[in-house]
Amino acid sequence: MTFSRVISRRHVLAGALAAPAVLSFARLGHAATTLKISHQFPSSSGDEGDFRDRLVRRFAAEVEKRSNGELKFEIYPGSSLMKTNSQFSALRKGALDFSLYPISYAGGEAPECNIGLMPCLVSSYAQGLAWKTKPVGEEFNAYLEGKGVKIITWVWQAGGAASREKPLVSPEDAKGMKIRGGSREMDLMLQAAGAAVLNLPSNELYVAMQTGACDAGITSSTSLISFRLEELSKNLAAGKGKSYWFMLEPLLMSKAIFEKLPKEQQDLILKVGAEMEPFGLKGAQEDDHKVVEVFQKAGAKIHDLDDAVLEKWKVIARDTAWKDYAAKTPLSAKLLKLAEEVQA
Repeated sequence: MTFSRVISRRHVLAGALAAPAVLSFARLGHAATTLKISHQFPSSSGDEGDFRDRLVRRFAAEVEKRSNGELKFEIYPGSSLMKTNSQFSALRKGALDFSLYPISYAGGEAPECNIGLMPCLVSSYAQGLAWKTKPVGEEFNAYLEGKGVKIITWVWQAGGAASREKPLVSPEDAKGMKIRGGSREMDLMLQAAGAAVLNLPSNELYVAMQTGACDAGITSSTSLISFRLEELSKNLAAGKGKSYWFMLEPLLMSKAIFEKLPKEQQDLILKVGAEMEPFGLKGAQEDDHKVVEVFQKAGAKIHDLDDAVLEKWKVIARDTAWKDYAAKTPLSAKLLKLAEEVQA
């Protein structure tokens, strides 16, 4: 089956809007492939705005430049191409080319993905980024590729808790609160602390907090800023120093689409993807500090987490989230064990 026939079939199945890898003609008449990147985050402009959108735009521009226009990109921020929770499945099926995606959102159809937001497992950027070259990263890569998805750029983000009224710092604070945690494992830990939990993507947090359906939202520093949660919050437990919330939020590519490309284009995508990782790290770290400034300016009270508080959360996480995850499959147990071997 030729590449053009595959593309034609997907156009019929997915419709013109969502169809990936559209063939066109580059300058000088060379055939070009247009790839679609979808994500849930707000659009950026130049050097301003959500660094995750800026990362995919830098990636796209660099790949297009180095491929002499043979690879082109269309970028769809704000879940404008498809709903947030549909993107992982679309990648697997080859109905979407790329997504910068919070990996734990895939936990419903790929439970092992929830290790990407396991409370208290990762406690620093260096520790999380070290996964890439450690056995845990190799196993996780192999698992994702078996599901039809490739990691192109490793991105980790620390997170904090924005709350409408009372602060959410220690486990004792969670009792009676309605909290969005971001993954099944986070929810298990929060429930054990006495909270009610909500399962929704971070781009739906504003409305949930605005209506009172949610008392506190735990998400990345960047999302706390981009989704303007300072407008609704009186307190912020910041993640700039210490946090029990670190999420793997990589740039992903459909393996089916990747394998249809020539070897030189595959190599280029992987090379540029790796080159984006320092930009992602810098953006995440800068937002860990910027979020404090944004919330302070809006009048919120800032709270930092210390080692004693983190240890309280970790005790609960081990007895709930870690235990539940390890019992799911032999691979889950193996991934958790390998992740614990990566030192902070």
